[in-house]
Amino acid sequence: MSSWGNYVKISVFGESHGNGIGIVIDGLPAGEKIDMDALLAQMGRRAPGKDKAATPRLEKDLPEILSGMLDDTTTGAPLCAVIRNTNTRSQDYSGLMIRPRPGHADYTGSVRYGGFNDVRGGGHFSARLTAPIVFAGAVCRQILERRGIKIAAHIASIGSINDERFCGADIPDELMERLSGAVFGLIDQSREESMRALIEECRLSGDSIGGTIECAITGMPAGAGSPMFYGIENVISSVIFGVPAVKGIEFGSGFDGSALRGSENNDEFYYDGDTVKTRTNNHGGILGGISSGMPIIFRTAMKPTPSIAREQKTVDLEEKTDTVISVKGRHDPCIVVRAVPVIESAAALAVTELLKEVGKL
Repeated sequence: MSSWGNYVKISVFGESHGNGIGIVIDGLPAGEKIDMDALLAQMGRRAPGKDKAATPRLEKDLPEILSGMLDDTTTGAPLCAVIRNTNTRSQDYSGLMIRPRPGHADYTGSVRYGGFNDVRGGGHFSARLTAPIVFAGAVCRQILERRGIKIAAHIASIGSINDERFCGADIPDELMERLSGAVFGLIDQSREESMRALIEECRLSGDSIGGTIECAITGMPAGAGSPMFYGIENVISSVIFGVPAVKGIEFGSGFDGSALRGSENNDEFYYDGDTVKTRTNNHGGILGGISSGMPIIFRTAMKPTPSIAREQKTVDLEEKTDTVISVKGRHDPCIVVRAVPVIESAAALAVTELLKEVGKL
């Protein structure tokens, strides 16, 4: 399935080296003015070809809006946008139907679709398909910001190099603003040099490196979400795992919390005027699948880019023999950097869905 959502529905289409990629968004409220410059700024954060930490493939990623918007305002009809592919080198991917890349979906896609899948640039499995998700998220985040909800993420780690974490109970608006517009988003910006050095080391050696991303959502009203199968964790996770290379997610104290006692992990309540808050935020803003009103915080694990220049062992599916492969093409030595705005956008889609479900949008 390349569709998601029950109340705000999206459908992503296209392949990395096809004519274009795009998205249809159904269920957005009508009458929402969209700042196109702000939208394009978000698209630019994800766009390739601008940094050594990213693939050199240069794409402008300019969305062509086909329906659902008039005079930069949502009409209530399905919003459809297409992003043309203008810089493809399909010859780099010849032979992948026969010799699948380790760590990639060439083999599993071939089995699933009987060998008819488009392997050029990863086809429909490509991280290129995150551009339409950023478009949709950029629309949703503007709608959410008018309701006091902010979303921002940062590079929590590259390899073993860690950034600071969000202070869960109180995240300043200034920090959220800075991160939501950053290209190499860090809380402690002094970590950038060492992270970039590690990425460059991997690039020069024909390798890649993974990392983690931490995302925060502030201003979320208490009471959104549901228990059991439509809780906030469920909804966020379901769209986050639509982002290529995501291998794990945790909320609040996450796996670290499993080593604590209840007396250490529980967040005690108090009144701040008429508002109920918690002194700490190990629950990550979610209790019983429902928002508590505290910042929602989650972290995602991103695997290293599977397409690397180093020689690797694989198989020849025609000859039914073992062989080796060295992947050609233009690839990110570290997916994490450009994935930050993608994670933010996926979170914006999830929050829009959750608020619509409880009638707050």
